[in-house]
Amino acid sequence: MAAINNPAATNKSLASPGQDYTAALTALTSLFFIWGFMTCLNDILIPHLKAIFTLTYAGAALVQVVFFLPYFIMSVPSGVMVHKIGYKTGIVIGLLVAGTGCLLFYPAASLQSYAVFLLALFILASGITLLQVAANPYVAILGQPETASARLNLTQAFNSLGTTVAPKFGAVLILSVAIKSADEIAKMAHPEAMAALANNARAVQIPYLALAGVFALLAVFFGLMKLPKIVEEPREPGARHEGTLELYGKTLKYRHLLLGTIGIFFYVGGEVAIGSFLVSYLKEMVGFSAAEAAGYLSYYWGGAMVGRFIGSFVLRYLRPGMVLGFNAMIVCALLVTTIVSHGHIAMWSVLAIGLFNSIMFPTIFTLAIAKLGRHTSSGSGLLCMAIVGAAVMPWITGKVADATDLHLSFLVPLACYLYIVYYGFMGATPVLPAGVTGND
Repeated sequence: MAAINNPAATNKSLASPGQDYTAALTALTSLFFIWGFMTCLNDILIPHLKAIFTLTYAGAALVQVVFFLPYFIMSVPSGVMVHKIGYKTGIVIGLLVAGTGCLLFYPAASLQSYAVFLLALFILASGITLLQVAANPYVAILGQPETASARLNLTQAFNSLGTTVAPKFGAVLILSVAIKSADEIAKMAHPEAMAALANNARAVQIPYLALAGVFALLAVFFGLMKLPKIVEEPREPGARHEGTLELYGKTLKYRHLLLGTIGIFFYVGGEVAIGSFLVSYLKEMVGFSAAEAAGYLSYYWGGAMVGRFIGSFVLRYLRPGMVLGFNAMIVCALLVTTIVSHGHIAMWSVLAIGLFNSIMFPTIFTLAIAKLGRHTSSGSGLLCMAIVGAAVMPWITGKVADATDLHLSFLVPLACYLYIVYYGFMGATPVLPAGVTGND
């Protein structure tokens, strides 16, 4: 497997003194922007599809379920693929798969089929999952290993930029179109019904065709670009090739990777749980309308973006685990504050969480894949698989809110962040399994 014994320790194959990786890192940063953009665009797609198909909230929520499900289903196969074909080829294939998903929006809109929309989203998300599995560790090892967390935080800042831009793009090109629901179209005469269907279709066809073109251009660009080659790490003489289950079984023996996988599950779950109910929470706490509450979301996402730029600097000088644990403690304090308060105190407490969330995903990721050696791609697959927490924890939070109220439901993400405190301060220290050497 790739010579990535430890993205947080010396890596002779990629961290050559004086070698400049600026061009490669700049290219990879575009990937972080595009998958942040695509993920946040779902927030625009949900109300659009809900109106077209007259869906319940649970039915519309299938957009997020289907989008996050590939992280659970496809991450391990993606890790195996990257293990066999390499990081660069994995990136190119991931871009082509994501582009195919975007193309399927065209027939989905023409057929007015929610099932085809969900299929398109699943394929799109499968491509993005492969991109995550390949690009996250690539960034971590592309340069001096002791600054791996700083590099990944910098690229993740552009992921946040994508989440900031996407709603404006979607609002102008998708939500600005006056659409008709399935029930309304059923009551129309045939010519008017056909015109309404065509109008509904164009609202998503043109934007997603454009995005498919972007994915295709990026695939060509990365295919032609000369990225630094990750050299295969030599195996012990006579070592046999293990199967997939054996490979992942060995990977999970790394305690810090196992705990980091749980950490990603809880972090993403807690973050999405807060975001899922933020508009309703601000309406209840301050009495905003839905539109006014949505306007304040820019503080949340903007804080995450600013925090990642700050984190990329801070993590060059401070231990990543300590920064992670500290930020998680602050988030816990903010959650306690918002749970026990009301009005503007509760509002600004929960909005400030975005700033401290900022460094968590990339920092947990780089800490978890440290010293995995040839198990790095399989470890990356497990970490991306844990993103399925975004489909689980919001549902649990919603159940608590239904049984009690929104205030107390925030105890669920609080429990998630308490685990991150533990992982940052105690669980992230790399310890090789008994009998494991650098080539195992």
